[in-house]
Amino acid sequence: MSMDVIPKDLRSVRACLVCSLIKSFEQFEYDGCDNCDEFLRMKNNRDNVYDCTSSNFDGMIAVMSPEDSWVCKWQRINRFCKGVYAISVAGRLPNSVVREMKSRGIVYRPRDMSQR
Repeated sequence: MSMDVIPKDLRSVRACLVCSLIKSFEQFEYDGCDNCDEFLRMKNNRDNVYDCTSSNFDGMIAVMSPEDSWVCKWQRINRFCKGVYAISVAGRLPNSVVREMKSRGIVYRPRDMSQR
């Protein structure tokens, strides 16, 4: 696992609204989301980092082998990269991003468990 995925500091960490990967704001801005940057385009785009991540999340899961973990399967993150993930992320993606995901055939499932 690359150390670039792990948050350097627990202050100012945010979670991706699509995959729930946790990184610092700066890591999202410099590297994007390791799972979703193809369509979220957060790399070098502060506005997209604010729009597509949330600082309001619950719990953390450190993932070393997502394909072998029942917890990752239960959280629907077993096909994502190694890293630190939130259990629940509060917030919604902008409608324009949801439409783009839909046009690419990607189903958006909100990570906000408080609304269930």
